[in-house]
Amino acid sequence: MAKLKISKKISTALINSLGAGVVPRLGVEHIAVGREQELKSLIQNLDDIAEGVAAFRFIIGNYGSGKSFLLQMIRNRAMEQSFVVADADLSSERRLAGSNNEGLATYRELMSHLSTKTRPDGGALVSILEGWINKIQQEVAKETNMRPNDEGFDDQVEAKIREVVQYIEDLVHGFDFGNVIIAYWRGYRLDDDNLKNAALRWLRGEFSTKIEARAALGVRVIIDDESWYDYIKLFAKFVAEIGYKGLLILLDEAVNLYQISTTVTREKNYNRLLTMFNDTMQCKAEHLGIFIGGTTKFLEDQNRGLFADQAWRRRTKESRFATQANVQEFLGPVIRLNPLSEAEILTLLQRLKDIHVTHYGYDKTLSDRNLQEFLQEIVSRLGAEALLTPGEIIRDFISVLNILHQNPKIAFSELIQSSQFKPIVVGKNVAIDEDGAAEFSL
Repeated sequence: MAKLKISKKISTALINSLGAGVVPRLGVEHIAVGREQELKSLIQNLDDIAEGVAAFRFIIGNYGSGKSFLLQMIRNRAMEQSFVVADADLSSERRLAGSNNEGLATYRELMSHLSTKTRPDGGALVSILEGWINKIQQEVAKETNMRPNDEGFDDQVEAKIREVVQYIEDLVHGFDFGNVIIAYWRGYRLDDDNLKNAALRWLRGEFSTKIEARAALGVRVIIDDESWYDYIKLFAKFVAEIGYKGLLILLDEAVNLYQISTTVTREKNYNRLLTMFNDTMQCKAEHLGIFIGGTTKFLEDQNRGLFADQAWRRRTKESRFATQANVQEFLGPVIRLNPLSEAEILTLLQRLKDIHVTHYGYDKTLSDRNLQEFLQEIVSRLGAEALLTPGEIIRDFISVLNILHQNPKIAFSELIQSSQFKPIVVGKNVAIDEDGAAEFSL
């Protein structure tokens, strides 16, 4: 069998991340199994966004079903296709709206995670702006045969910059956004780091008062908890005008919205989400994609989930025709992640095994029969239907590979049939307490 070709950096990222139950940033294509239809549907959304429309998708599944993995796959694909991408995990401190600037915190997180093909690890705001300015300078030099130090060259550059800014000035908050972009250019032109840093702070939502922003930049507004989504739409339009295909926003862990205990706050977040949904579906936003990962409860719980609101239920409920025919619809606003088939899981185990072997450089490896044995052991667990998710399988399997590599005298069959993998048999190893209750463990 041909040896797997994968760099040490990628194999390390894969093994460390997967072993800790975390979706890796690098190398996800090496372990991509199944989900072809889901990925194809999301890629179609990217094509639509590049054409100037907007897209909104929910990726719904249980914990460990592959939501974050699929978001990471589309993130990498989008950057390869010249999109600007920003991602964030929602939490108790980062929401869509709140009384303590939780929405603004999400905006700041997204802006700090701005990524492009040349800056895939985030922090791409400066490179986006200066790359655009350099591109315009090259265009002016080519069109006019002028050099950067020639008199009038900078005026020609500023004229082209203003042409782009004019496209966004008519949008909500577009005038002030344009003025900040011009301020950054002037700081760049005059080599004024203070002016450039002030413009960057404003774009990142870091000004706390309008007075401070006006003193630094001459603008009368700041990005706050109520307006941050308007600036996401502006930024999407802006990056499309300067040569990118659009802006893709990825928000994971939406279950944190479902877990908000206060009804008023939870509904405020759901209403903000509804605004985002309606804007994209009605094409009020341009060149913008918003993909959100959440659990089934977040979507379908009748008391606290989106389905508690009739407006949301009408927009996201699964078609009765799909339900009756027992088929999956991949083109609607909701993509539901079903369990992988046993054949797909075996393929996944094979790839993980090959990566582990290549990374540590050993010869003795598991056979296909061993992989089948591992799968059957997992399937036979108590509650296997709930446990049989890619996340659980991968973490267990990486652990098995690590143990076998570090303890070569342990036989594979002996390890997976030990107590940590084998379910307790009813009637055995059961302790009865004084109240007559049986204590058992999985």
